[in-house]
Amino acid sequence: MKRPSTFDLQLGLTGYPLSHSLSPIIHSAALHACGWEGSYSLFPVPPDDKHGLRDLLSRIRSAELHGLNVTIPHKQNVIPLLDELTPTAKAIGAVNTIYFRENKLIGDNTDAPGFLTDLRNFLGEGLEVKGRSVLVLGAGGSARAVVYALANDGWKVMLTARRIEQAQHLAASFVNYPLQITDFNLLEIELSNISLIVNTTPVGMTPKTDQSPWPQNLPFPPCAAIYDLVYNPRETKLVKDAWSQGLVAATGLGMLIEQAALSFEIWSGHRPSREAMFESIHQNTH
Repeated sequence: MKRPSTFDLQLGLTGYPLSHSLSPIIHSAALHACGWEGSYSLFPVPPDDKHGLRDLLSRIRSAELHGLNVTIPHKQNVIPLLDELTPTAKAIGAVNTIYFRENKLIGDNTDAPGFLTDLRNFLGEGLEVKGRSVLVLGAGGSARAVVYALANDGWKVMLTARRIEQAQHLAASFVNYPLQITDFNLLEIELSNISLIVNTTPVGMTPKTDQSPWPQNLPFPPCAAIYDLVYNPRETKLVKDAWSQGLVAATGLGMLIEQAALSFEIWSGHRPSREAMFESIHQNTH
């Protein structure tokens, strides 16, 4: 990809809604740490606005933008508008990073490696995962990346979603992995062997911070770890409920930093400072 000679990177994020995104703060810190000019802007595009999405991608083709992140609900919507997918994005069936290289608009996915890196940091590098089971809540674009990362890392994956047909559709996309699907209403009888729960849904995200994706009055599995991809607020209801039952739990802030750093590296060819990116969050949020 031809990069700006002055390192004046024009980057951004599309999805809907975007008002509570921390990505501009993080990427601005990455730019500053590298000593480069540039900006990271928000480009909200409503779920059904295909023309708006197409117009936005044309700005990457014209080099007006040098890179774009993609979040809910467009991680799959952008795929028909791209020329090529990386092997990772193709295997996952979802895109969170777009760039232009060799006259092609290419979709990649840094969610999977970003998630796995932060999960290992959360659980500890020495964790033995053979025989361990994970329950993934949700079946959207983020769930695809999480399932792909966990299955490749040796976890036994159980999947559940409010709409069971969405979970079945996701499982059908991963025929090489033995995914188990369970109905939300049957969770209680399936939980005895679960050692990790990962929420990939937006439930509990600002401004609806009083909500949790976990069924009310259903105890968590004993000794399970809880990982919530939602990072705004810093302490979600799911995480606080897990803490109240004596469990270890974390939000997805670390994943946000990791996937952002990997995207930035794709766009710039430079490894950004994770420390500077983390510090920017602490300085700009409460």
